[in-house]
Amino acid sequence: MKIVIPLLALTLLAVQTAPAESRTVTFYLDGAVVELEAAAAKGSCEIPLPSNMIEGSLRIQPGKGTALQRVDIVSVKKDPGNGEKDLETLIEQRNRLGDRLQALATREEIFTTAAKSQSGKAPRKTKANPDPMQTIRQGTEFAIAQLEAVYTSRRKTEQEIRRIDSRIAAAKNSPRKAERAARILVSPQRGNVTVRYAIAGEGWMPRYDLYLDGSSTALLNLSGQFQGTFARYLLQASPAPLAEHGIARVFPVNPGPTARMASFRLPVSEVRFGPGISSSFSCVLKNSEQLYLPGGEASLYKNGEYVGRFRFEGISSGRNKVFSTGI
Repeated sequence: MKIVIPLLALTLLAVQTAPAESRTVTFYLDGAVVELEAAAAKGSCEIPLPSNMIEGSLRIQPGKGTALQRVDIVSVKKDPGNGEKDLETLIEQRNRLGDRLQALATREEIFTTAAKSQSGKAPRKTKANPDPMQTIRQGTEFAIAQLEAVYTSRRKTEQEIRRIDSRIAAAKNSPRKAERAARILVSPQRGNVTVRYAIAGEGWMPRYDLYLDGSSTALLNLSGQFQGTFARYLLQASPAPLAEHGIARVFPVNPGPTARMASFRLPVSEVRFGPGISSSFSCVLKNSEQLYLPGGEASLYKNGEYVGRFRFEGISSGRNKVFSTGI
């Protein structure tokens, strides 16, 4: 599963209806479930459906005192908007930077050849060139100065290409505008509904911080790296696949750069740290929680000091697992 970015990059799939009373997105390891409330105006409301919605997952429940009259799935006119234009502009900028790199490669070849030619010349004193060594030095220094300018320009161009590539990737991965919508007719005219659907490819990647302090237990903090967030949505996450929606344990995702979700105090034994400057350790960790802890990257702390990273393999409830790195 690709992780595009650590937390907070997606844009909201906006709902063009009357203000919703609540909006929630629950991330699973292989997708997400979106749930929102919408109020009708004049007996109808229209909910945009994302292109990556899982077919058959749409559910619409009438609110108290509301009756569903009809639900239609309708096409929405495509509007390229500024998103596609911005992407085209970025691609054009990327192409120009690629052309600049090719030109710089040609300049580098020219001045490299010139520097070698100057340094390989045999000094010959003539009336027009009474100090051939000085002339050779000047020619060589000029060629080298030009090469330095080429190297600087190439480095800056490559940095700009990396920035442009990141922006292009973000633009390509951002949610597309909905091509379909659920048109809902209700009674009474100001009735309300709750809409729920699942989307594919919006999962999350667990991230852990393991704190060892010499005791028989270890503190394990669970955070998340998400493909993105939904503005103005309540965020939740579950260490389970979409198939376990409704029965899996769900954690709130606290806002902030760490996306902290939960902390566990787990039994630990056979802790060993290796000697030397390189980080090395091993331990046996038991999952005493009533849930599966999925695999992810982890940071290790010894008595509060950061001492390295390791791969946290998934542990089923009630099972032990050996973790180690460098040993």
